[in-house]
Amino acid sequence: MEERLVKFESEFSIDCVIFGFEAGELKVLLIERNDEPFEGWLALPGNLVKNDEGIEEAAGRILHELTGLDDLHMEQFHTFGDVNRHPRGRIITVAYYALIRIDAQKELIPGQLARKAFWHTVTDLPKLAFDHSEIFRTGFNKLRRRLSYQPIAYELLPEKFTLTQLQQLYEAILNKKLDKRNFRKKMLSYGFLKELDEKQKNVSFRAAKLYKFDRRKYSKIFQNELGVDM
Repeated sequence: MEERLVKFESEFSIDCVIFGFEAGELKVLLIERNDEPFEGWLALPGNLVKNDEGIEEAAGRILHELTGLDDLHMEQFHTFGDVNRHPRGRIITVAYYALIRIDAQKELIPGQLARKAFWHTVTDLPKLAFDHSEIFRTGFNKLRRRLSYQPIAYELLPEKFTLTQLQQLYEAILNKKLDKRNFRKKMLSYGFLKELDEKQKNVSFRAAKLYKFDRRKYSKIFQNELGVDM
């Protein structure tokens, strides 16, 4: 007797926590929803996964459809599956996050399900739709933990930056003031910041030196610490 496989509708969704840094402030990408449930609410970019696509493929599609951004390197960081997290019923969401340079991105273009897409500072976020406030907090805590053991801050900064910008970013992520002298001494002691023969341009104050993150040097230092032959 031939067995027939029953196809189920997808009960998975994707939600994206995209961090950026601009004008000394850490920001997260939000949309204003244009559809029920939670029409008019602010939310993270997210939607249901189609039956004929994989999770990774869906993450890229959903972010692009809602914000216009594409080709981002996103990583899964958590799965949320509370029974009552969605008005439609039991829908599990896989959360992704990414760190990007806002100045290197094209204009945000909201899709049909979003009235607008925009950057919002992380310090005064309103209550978000669904359980997106919890998803954001979980992603933000993930960012803070990674900052303690990986040089991820440089993924948010312009290619050339000042030590002041670097400190502002650390303070924004850690939500605390850092001693300027100790911070600079510590950052420079790592050995993977390259001082450039350039200074800031078009500023009304004293121009500061510019630096670059030397990814190759960081990789060499990291591999040597692990005892890996080059």
